[in-house]
Amino acid sequence: MHIPPYDNHNEPIVPADSELVPLNYFNIVKLASRESFVSDVPGYETCIVPATGRIDVRVGSFAARDLGGRGQDVWDGEPEGVYVPTGRRAEITCRSDRTEVFIAGARFDEVLDPFAVRSDELDIVQYGSDETKTHRKIKHILGQKQHGCVGRLLVSELYTVGQGGWSGFPSHKHDTDRLPDETRHDETYNFRFRPNHGMGVQILQDEDSPIGEAYHLVDGSTICIRAGYHPCVVMPGYEMYYFTILGGLSQRSLIQYFQPTHAEQLHTIPGIMDMVAKFK
Repeated sequence: MHIPPYDNHNEPIVPADSELVPLNYFNIVKLASRESFVSDVPGYETCIVPATGRIDVRVGSFAARDLGGRGQDVWDGEPEGVYVPTGRRAEITCRSDRTEVFIAGARFDEVLDPFAVRSDELDIVQYGSDETKTHRKIKHILGQKQHGCVGRLLVSELYTVGQGGWSGFPSHKHDTDRLPDETRHDETYNFRFRPNHGMGVQILQDEDSPIGEAYHLVDGSTICIRAGYHPCVVMPGYEMYYFTILGGLSQRSLIQYFQPTHAEQLHTIPGIMDMVAKFK
C-alpha cells in the first residue's frame, strides 16, 4: 500500500497493530529548537533516527547526546540512531534549529537494553553496477553488528548510487515463515529524492498473480509491504533514498525468497549475495 506524503502532526504514519503491517511501527516527528517529544510504543522495540538535525535522546538513566547532525537532507552526512527497548519511554529533544526524526519499530515482547549507534558503527555495503542499473549503497543502523542486542527489528537506509536504476531487484518476497527458504518480515519504506521533485515507481506483485500493481513514488511517500514481490525504480536524472523498517515474526534474520522468473539475475549483479547476508 502507498501512503502519500502528508503532515502527520507527529502522529504515527504506521501505528502499532496496523492492519497493513502489524509487525511494523513508523512515525515521523518534526521539532524546532529545544522542543521535546516522548515516544512510547507498548509492545514494540523502536529505533530513533534523526533524518536531519541533532537530537538528545533519554531512555530512563540512559542518554545519547548530539545524535545525528545531517543538514539539509538525508544525503548530507551519515545516519545515527538509538535503540529503545520494548515498553520503555524515550524523550527526544531537538538540539538544532529544526529536526526531522524517523521512529521505526517492530513487535517484540522481551525487554533488552538501550544503546546508541554512532556513524562510525554503521554496517555499510555497496553492491550492483551502473551497467546492470542496480548500483546502490545500504547503511545498516540496526544490522548485523547489533544482532545480539536487538529482538526482531532491522533498520537501514538505502541509496541509489548515481541517477536512475532499480532497487529490490531481482524481485523477492518475505511474507511466509518456511525455514530455511523464507521468513515472514513486514516491511515499511519512506522515500526521498534528490532533487526533491524526483519520482519513482514501486511494484507490488502477489505470488499467485501474473500482474502486479504500480505506485507513483514522490518525496515523502511511504510504502507498506505485507506480502508479495516488491522491486522499485527511480527515474533517470534523480537519486533515490528510502528509510527501511523490517520486523520479523519469528526471528530477526531476514531470508528473502527470490522470484523464480528472475532469479537468474542474481548471477549478473556484483556483490548482491554480500548484501543479502547483511540482513541478519
